[in-house]
Amino acid sequence: NDGSSFKPTVQPSRHLPPVLVNMRRTALCLGSLAAVSGKVYFSETFGDGWESRWTPSEWKKSDGTQGTWKLSAGKWFGNEEEDKGVQTAEDSRFFGLSAGFESFSNAGKELIIQYQAKYEKDIECGGGYVKIGPKLSDPTGFGDPTPYNIMFGPDKCGYTKRTHLIFNYKGKNVLKKSDLAYKQEGEGTSHVYRLVVKPDNTVRVEIDAEKIYEGSLKEDWELLAAKEISDPDDKKPSDWADDSMMDDPEGKKPDGWVEEKRIVDSAAKKPDDWDDEEDGEWEAPMIDNPEYKGDWTVKRISNPAYKGFWEAKKIANPEYVDDDSLYKYDDFGFIGFDLWQVKGNTIFDNVIITDDVAEADAFVKKWQALSEVEKAKKKEEDD
Repeated sequence: NDGSSFKPTVQPSRHLPPVLVNMRRTALCLGSLAAVSGKVYFSETFGDGWESRWTPSEWKKSDGTQGTWKLSAGKWFGNEEEDKGVQTAEDSRFFGLSAGFESFSNAGKELIIQYQAKYEKDIECGGGYVKIGPKLSDPTGFGDPTPYNIMFGPDKCGYTKRTHLIFNYKGKNVLKKSDLAYKQEGEGTSHVYRLVVKPDNTVRVEIDAEKIYEGSLKEDWELLAAKEISDPDDKKPSDWADDSMMDDPEGKKPDGWVEEKRIVDSAAKKPDDWDDEEDGEWEAPMIDNPEYKGDWTVKRISNPAYKGFWEAKKIANPEYVDDDSLYKYDDFGFIGFDLWQVKGNTIFDNVIITDDVAEADAFVKKWQALSEVEKAKKKEEDD
C-alpha cells in the first residue's frame, strides 16, 4: 500500500480548545505523509500471471543440467492456493529464475529485501538464496557469471552451513568475514529471511522474525582497503630473539647413556649344521638392547634474550580511501534465484523489496500463520 488512498478526517470537537484541534490536525497530516513515504519496489506472491513476471534461465540448458520450476504449496499448507510458491522441480540441477522491475537506487533510504523459503526435503548440497542486482539485458542468460549487488540466503554442502550475505563493491563480490548462522532446518517448514541495509552503512539480518546479526559494513566485510599496513621498510633487527625457549647450554649427555635400540645377541651361537656354502655367512641375530634409554635431548630452558614476536610497525595505508556510501547502489533492477541443488523441491514465496517495514511485516504475518500450520503437521507426523 503506497498510502495514496489514505484520507485523514479531522472532526473538530467543540469540547477541545482550538490549539488542541490544530495540533490534532497537524498530527494527522504528518501521519498521512509518513504513510505515503514508503515504497514497494517489487512484490510477488506467485498468484495468477506469475509466469509473465518471471523469466526462467537457459544458462545451463545446452548441457542438460538446467532445472525447471513449478507452482506448489508443498506437503503442508493452510490455504493451498494462498500458500503456493515457485518450486525447484528436480534433483541435481541448476535452477535460474529472475524478475525485473523499474530500476531504483537505495541512496538515502533503508532497503528491505525479504522472502520465504521452504525445503520439502534435505537439500544435501545447494543454496536457497536470492541475488539482487542491476537491470538484466537478457534474463534468459541469468546465471553464475551474472553481476549482482547483493546475494542473501541459506547455503549448505555437507557439514558446511551458513546464511550467505555477499556485497559487491567495485566489481568484487565480498563475503562477510564470519559466517551467519544457518537456520534452514526442518524439512517441510517455511522460513522467512529479511535483510535491512541502512544509509549509516549498517546491516541487519532477521530469520523467522528474530535478529541473528546487526553490524557494520565497514567492520564486518573487507570492502575497503586496510587503514594501516605494515611498514615495508621496517626490518627485524639481526639480534632479535624470536624463540621463547632454548637448549640449555650446560646440558650434557650423561656418561654411559645408551642410544642403541638393538644389539647383536652375544649369546647366540652358529648352529652345528650351518653350512656356509649353502646357507651363506652366518650372522648372529639382533635383540632389544636392555640398556637402551632412548634418544637423548638436551633440556629446554627459558631464553633470557627472548623479545617476543616481531612485527613491522604500522603506517597509514596510502591506498585507503574511506567511503560513507558503501550501502548505496545506483541500480537495482532484478531479483532472482541462481541455484545448484542436489535435492530439489524448494519452495520460494512472498518476495518483497521495499523501504516500508510495515509492508514487509505484512508478509511476516502471513509466514507466521503458515508456520503454525506446518509445525503442527510436522509434530503430528513425528509423533
